[in-house]
Amino acid sequence: MKEDTDLRKDFPILNQEINGKPLIYLDNAATTQKPQAVIDRLSDFLSKENANIHRGVHYLSMNATTLYDEARTCVANFINADHDDEIIFVRGATEAINLVARSFCNERLEPGDEILITEMEHHANIVPWQLIAGENGSRVVPAPITDEGETDLDQFESLLNERTKLVAFVHVSNALGTINPAKEMVEIAHRKGIPVLIDGAQAVAHQEVDVQDLGCDFYVFSSHKIFGPDGLGVLYGRKDLLNKMTPYQGGGDMIEIVSFDGTTFRPSPERFEAGTPNISGAIGLKAAIDYVTNIGWETIHKKESLLMNHANKLLGEIPSIKLVGTAENKVPVLSFTIDSAHPHDIATILDTKGIAVRAGHHCAQPLMKRLGLSATTRASLTFYNTVDEINQLTETLKEICALFES
Repeated sequence: MKEDTDLRKDFPILNQEINGKPLIYLDNAATTQKPQAVIDRLSDFLSKENANIHRGVHYLSMNATTLYDEARTCVANFINADHDDEIIFVRGATEAINLVARSFCNERLEPGDEILITEMEHHANIVPWQLIAGENGSRVVPAPITDEGETDLDQFESLLNERTKLVAFVHVSNALGTINPAKEMVEIAHRKGIPVLIDGAQAVAHQEVDVQDLGCDFYVFSSHKIFGPDGLGVLYGRKDLLNKMTPYQGGGDMIEIVSFDGTTFRPSPERFEAGTPNISGAIGLKAAIDYVTNIGWETIHKKESLLMNHANKLLGEIPSIKLVGTAENKVPVLSFTIDSAHPHDIATILDTKGIAVRAGHHCAQPLMKRLGLSATTRASLTFYNTVDEINQLTETLKEICALFES
C-alpha cells in the first residue's frame, strides 16, 4: 500500500502551473487525472503490443486478446460480478444506459408503462429513457428528493406499481455528492419484481462496489471517472438477462453465423461488442483498477473524509456561501452558490488562481429546477487533493465574496 504522502506524486499533470499559479485540480467529478502507472501502461501497449484482438493467429494478436480478456476479468473481480461474461465494454456509462434502454426496455415497454428514476439524475439517466418512452407510449416518472438532496424512500416506494417496468437511479449524485441507499432501493424494487439499473459513474472512484451484494440487475460506470482512459465504459448485467436481450449494434465479432438469409448472434459479452473495441482503453482501465486496489479503500476513505470535513467546515464559516446538497451520507463533492455572484464568474475568477472547478447545471437541469437554482459552482475532490488546496480555495472564495459584496 502506498503512503498517503506519495499519492500526489503519481499524477504528473498536477505538477504544473496554470495562469502562473500551481494547479489545484478540483474537477474530479467531471474526470479524474491519470496516474503514471496508467500512462505508462498505455504507452507500453501502443508502442510494443498493439494489435487487433480475436481470430488473429500471430503473436501480437493473441497477446492483445489475452490482455483484453484479462481486463474484463479484472473489472468483474473489482465489482464482484459472478461471471466475466457479465461485463460489457462500451464507450462510457452513457452508452451503457442507452444499451439497456434499447436492448432490454424497448421490447418490454407498452403504452402506459413507467420507468422510475429520481429527481437527482444526470441527463444520461433521464434522456435515454425519455427517448424510448416517446417511441412506445410509456413514461418516465421521477421520485422526489428532500431539500437536503436525499431520495425520499417513502415516496420512492409509493411510486412503484404494476406499470413500473424498470427502476434506474444514480448511486452517487454528480451534482450533490449524495450517496443513495442503493441496496435498500434495490430490495424495495425487487420485492415488487421490478429490475434495477444503477448509474455508478460517480461511485466507483470513492467506494467499493459489490454488484452481488447490491443485488442490482445492471450497473454502469466510466473508465475516466476512476483514473483510467476516456472513451471506455462498463455495463454489468446479470447473465440470464443479457443473453435474452437483442443486440444493440450489429457488425463483426458479435456474430456466430452470417448469411444473406439471416444472422445468429454470440452470447454475452460478444453480442454487445460489435466491431473493434477500445482495446487500449480496457487495458488502461485494468491498470487504473490495479492502482486503486493497491492504494486500498481504507486509505482512500480516510483521505477523502479528512478533505470533505475540512472543506465543509471552512466553507460553512463564510456567510455568503450556501452549500447545496447536505446529505448525511455523501462523497467529497461540494456544490455551492455565493450571494450576487454567478457560478460561472466564480469559476472564472478561481481559474485565474490556478483553481479548476466546474460551474453550471452539471447535466442535471431537473435537479437544479427542483432546488430553485439555475447553476452551482462545484468543487469535487479525490485522494490526491490536499488540505492546503482546500485552504487556498477558501481564501480565494473569501476574496470573491468581498468583491461581490462591495
